[in-house]
Formats: sequence, structure tokens, C-alpha cells
Amino acid sequence: MSTTAQRSNRALVVAIIMLATFMVAIEATIVATAMPKIVGQLGGFTYYSWVFSAFLLAQSTTTVIYGKLSDIFGRKPVLIAGILIFLVGSLFCGLAWSMASLIVFRLLQGLGAGAIQPVTMTIIGDLFTLEERGRVQGIMATVWATSAVVGPLAGGVIVDTISWAWIFWINLPIGIVSIAAFAFFLKESVAHKQAKIDYLGAILFSIAVIALLVILTEAADAKAWVLALLALVFVVAAVLFLRQEKRAAEPIISIALWSRRLVATSNAATLLAGMALIGLSTVLPMYVQGVLGRSSIVAGFTLTMLVVGWPLAVMLSSRFFKAFGIRRTLRVGSLMFPFGASFLLFLTPDSHPALAGAGSFFMGFGMGLISLTSIALVQDSVEWSMRGSATASIIFARSLGNTLGATVLGAILNAGISHYAAGDAASSLHDVLNQPTGLSELAADPTIRAVFDASLHWTFWGVAVVAVLTFLSAWLIPVGREHGRTPVAAAASEASQ
Repeated sequence: MSTTAQRSNRALVVAIIMLATFMVAIEATIVATAMPKIVGQLGGFTYYSWVFSAFLLAQSTTTVIYGKLSDIFGRKPVLIAGILIFLVGSLFCGLAWSMASLIVFRLLQGLGAGAIQPVTMTIIGDLFTLEERGRVQGIMATVWATSAVVGPLAGGVIVDTISWAWIFWINLPIGIVSIAAFAFFLKESVAHKQAKIDYLGAILFSIAVIALLVILTEAADAKAWVLALLALVFVVAAVLFLRQEKRAAEPIISIALWSRRLVATSNAATLLAGMALIGLSTVLPMYVQGVLGRSSIVAGFTLTMLVVGWPLAVMLSSRFFKAFGIRRTLRVGSLMFPFGASFLLFLTPDSHPALAGAGSFFMGFGMGLISLTSIALVQDSVEWSMRGSATASIIFARSLGNTLGATVLGAILNAGISHYAAGDAASSLHDVLNQPTGLSELAADPTIRAVFDASLHWTFWGVAVVAVLTFLSAWLIPVGREHGRTPVAAAASEASQ
């Protein structure tokens, strides 16, 4: 049993967690800004997308593995090891001599990043009660919001004034300070026990997840036989993995844990919410620029409302818990999600961008309540020795939802374009979209603009349907009525059923 909560300086630990989280959160936006410069020096534009995919594949695959390891060996050693791997990857990324070498080092970076988010969130679950967690998670949400704003600016300044290598090397001092601070200020004692690590389960899980994610990310471009081969690898690895987990003494993923109603419904709601949000983030800026004819700044503002709504909901959640109870907070939050998505359905070429921003805000607000409440309930429904695995399952579900949503909603958009634009018109639309100033040109052509408007509305309907499914999944999350019981007790009681 860990005594983390009793012995650690909670304020200092939260500050360190914010620092470590910021290091990973800013990674996506700062690298995206610098990529044109990197490609210009290293070449290999064909592999552009794999600089991002390699990182995300490694991060997504290792999330649940690190969660389990933190339950066995404690949070601190696993987190420090993850940060060290991330820093080694960052160092070599800055030294990359080709696009292929950069992709390999980004993979290493992702292997380390997979530890940071699940383990830090598990530490918060160790240190704070469910009622306190809303305020702390609100602070953490502001880290992600800040990184979304600071990342592009910092990336541009670094590339223009120093060297693109420093977008990776800037992690080194931050990471070193984080490691030293965690080593000194995070106090925990873990009961030592003989534990057999399920290496075979971890390998089979990694193979299955990587095959699935590659199928999802490359579905539009890969050849049919490649996709069929990957699908076969996924099925075989998944079947062998399930067999292994049933007989392993210390399974890397507890099937019993993941099949609990509370964990299963929370993961389902999180996965669906991740699908809807990636759809919103991808499609809404395209509509604002290509159909409404607004600037990229205005398009960015509509998404900024999502970034405002999410942390605001998380910061207010502790008050909602006390005033309305966790059941009503969760269900009202989940209702806000499809309510916000419904705004997208009413967008027309004459709409004001504020309508898009309002929908974005309400979806972000709903996601804030869903994400915090589901994580808090899952964390409080299990003992310390399973909390890392439970937390990692939620993060993995969100990551898988993002990947799945990008693929499905992208396919819906392409289907809409094929439906509304016949032959040459479809080719013309794709040609326009592939130009650097394509969206502004598209808005100036009434015919192509009308096709794009109709096609994007297919995607909006897809987002709305997934948002409704998110609401239904969240409604099924078992939460006690809380009459005479704390939210923690209610969650634990329901989880045991």
C-alpha cells in the first residue's frame, strides 16, 4: 500500500506535474509549426505524417503498460523512467540527420511520453479526494489550453531565431528539473512483493494496437492487401493476447477490471467523446474558412472556445459535485455534449462564426465534466494497486477515440464530396483543398463552396450522432444515488456489482 497522500507536499507535486505535463502537451503544436523547416533541411516529404504518427503510436500503445507497471513498482520510478526515455528521444530528435532517423527518434520519444499522462493523473488520484480533484484537474486543463496557444508561437520563434533542433532540446532542462523534483518531493512507500511481469502480454498488446492504429491512420492511402495483412495481424495478436491475459499471474491488462460496468461504460463514453472532439477540431476550422469565408484567425477562435469550455467545466466541477451530486453533474455534462454538437447542424454559408464558437464551447464544457467525472469515479472505484491501470484505460480509450474519429469522419467527408460533386467537380475540389490558399479560394467559388457546405454537413451529422452516443454511454455509467453516501462510496459500491 502506498502512503503517497500522507507524506508528499501536495502543492509542490502538483506544480511538478504541471511542468512535466506541459512538456508533453506542447509537443504536438510546437513540432507541427517547425515541420516545414525540418522537411526543407532533411527532405523526405513523403514521410511527413509519420513524424507525428510514430510518436502517437508509441504513446498510445504504452499508456496501459505504464499504468500497470506503476501499480507494481510505484508511481515515482515508472514516471521518472518515462521522462528519461522521453528526454533521450528528444536529444536524438534534435540530432536527426534524415527523416527516417527523425521518425525512429520520435518513436523513442513517444515510448517515454506514454508514461507521463497516465502516471501523473494517477498520482493526482492518490493525493486528492474526489471532491478536491475537480479543482486540481481544472488547473491541469489550463496547462493543455496554454500549450495550445504557446506551442505555435514558440515553434515559430525557435525555428526563425535559433535552430529547429531546439524545439526538441528545450525539453531537456524542463525534464531534468522534473526528474529531480519528483525524486525529492514525491514520497511514497510501496509494499514490495514478488511480481511476474507479463512481458508476452505486453508484446501481444503492442502488436495488436499498432496494427489497429496503422489501419486507422493509413486506411485512405494504403493498398488493400496491406490493410488485409494488418487486419489479420490485429485479429491474431488480439486473440492470443486475450488468451494470455486469462492465464497470466499478473496480467498487463486485467480483463476483470476492464469488464466492470463502471470502467467499461466510462471507457466507452470517453472513446466516443474523443471521436466527436477530433471531428470537431478537424472539420470546424475548414467550414469557417472554406464556407463562411473567414480568416484562419477567426477559425482558430471558434476552436479556442472549446479550450475555454473544457477547463472551465473542470474547475467548476467540485462545486457542481457539492451542489447537485455527482450523478446530476455527469448527466447534465453529457447532455451538453450533443447540445453543443446540434449547433453545427444549423450552420449555413451566411451564419456568424459565433454560432460555431457556441457549439464548440458547449461541447468543450460537456467534455470537461465527462472526462473529470469518469476518471474520478474509476480511480475511486479501485484500490491503490489497480488505480494506475484504471486511469490508463481511460486515457487509452480517449486516444483510440481520436484516431478512430479522424478516420471515420474523414471517410464521411470524402463520401459527401463524392456524392455532391460529380467527376471533375470532385477532382477540382480536392485540387483546391491541396493548395496552400485552397480554403480561401474555395469560399470565393459559389458552386464548389455549396458542394463543400453540403459535404461538411454530412460530417456534422456524424459528429452529432457520436455525441448522442456519448450521452447515452455516460447515462449508463453506474453512480449511486448518494443519499447518505459520499460520491466515493457510491462509486465503489456500484463498481463492485
